[in-house]
Amino acid sequence: MRILYLHQYFKTPEEGGAIRSYYVGKALAARGHQVLMLTSWNGPVEKREQIAGMEVHYLPVPYDNAMGFGRRIQAFVQYLWLARQRIDELMPADLVYATSSPLTIGLLALYAHRRYKVPYLFEVRDLWPEAPIQMGAIRNPLLIKSLRALEKQIYLQAAVVVALSPGIADGIKKLHPGAAVHMAPNMADCEFFRPVPKPAALVKAWGLEGKFVVSYTGAAGATNHLEYLLAAAKACQCAQLPVHFLIAAAGSELERLKQEAAALNNLSFMPFGGKEQVRDYLAVSDASYTSFGPQPILQTNSPNKLFDAMAAAKLCVVNTSGWLKELVEQQQCGFYAPGDKPSEFTEKLHPYLQESRLLEQAQANARHTAETMFSRSTVTGGIAALLEGLV
Repeated sequence: MRILYLHQYFKTPEEGGAIRSYYVGKALAARGHQVLMLTSWNGPVEKREQIAGMEVHYLPVPYDNAMGFGRRIQAFVQYLWLARQRIDELMPADLVYATSSPLTIGLLALYAHRRYKVPYLFEVRDLWPEAPIQMGAIRNPLLIKSLRALEKQIYLQAAVVVALSPGIADGIKKLHPGAAVHMAPNMADCEFFRPVPKPAALVKAWGLEGKFVVSYTGAAGATNHLEYLLAAAKACQCAQLPVHFLIAAAGSELERLKQEAAALNNLSFMPFGGKEQVRDYLAVSDASYTSFGPQPILQTNSPNKLFDAMAAAKLCVVNTSGWLKELVEQQQCGFYAPGDKPSEFTEKLHPYLQESRLLEQAQANARHTAETMFSRSTVTGGIAALLEGLV
């Protein structure tokens, strides 16, 4: 089967960031399918590479997490323009797999579907445009109406809509009952991330001796609201707890956050890197922190960093009251602490500081959850079977 895979921000493990498409595409290629990945990069010209069995076409569309909303919209439109031309060159295909965000990637899937009669799957990583609407980034009533109409078309004409969380799946079904929805969560790489003793050399190099380490690895954007993490660090510092926080992030809010954290002596900003760097950060950590802002729509998110932490057997702390709260509580692998109540963070963390057996059990539960519910082979195998069943 020839599959055209549309993902504007395709990343490899070496590059860091969200690498779900890398593993899905790799799994499809390993099953004998021809995978054509159409993505973008910050270089000056187009290029083509063979990666993990895929043929990856890079379009020159500059993008960075630190960009403002207007500049991001410009990048979305530029990719649409260039990708539409390349689709004509890459056709025919048996199937199109389009993954958001942004929602505008669905325009390309609709184009291929209507012009070439190709079925498509549309993968929803967050409920766009509802997320930027609730964040206040999109306010124009006419634009909101147009984007919601586009959302409806994309969902209803897709052969299947792949949702990354139960909350996303429920949101789609509620808005568009006629859409065919399949839930396929983010995945835990249980082969790459494993429970290991803390590397003594790294602990010493980073000044973490005798510390309970809480790490955050991921984006530092407005949706992540890392002010919550800074507040938790301040509460721990005031309570004189032996806790140290590591933040390895990239995004538009990073420099401001560094300034706000200047008075904290229990927090370190680390270089943002690829998957191997994330593994080092998790190796020295006892717990991971997953952060999102207070907007209700953000409670549906499915963050890759949480599943990496589970695979590495870390106590998982979340600050959203959606499905992630239910997950860590039901699996007894962490706890929920409201971001706006830092004292609750210290109260819930305290037992794990006092009782090593309690921490070890939660960490073991995290690893078990990763292996049994979110393993990479299970998730990618399910997606591959779904695609093969459609064609």
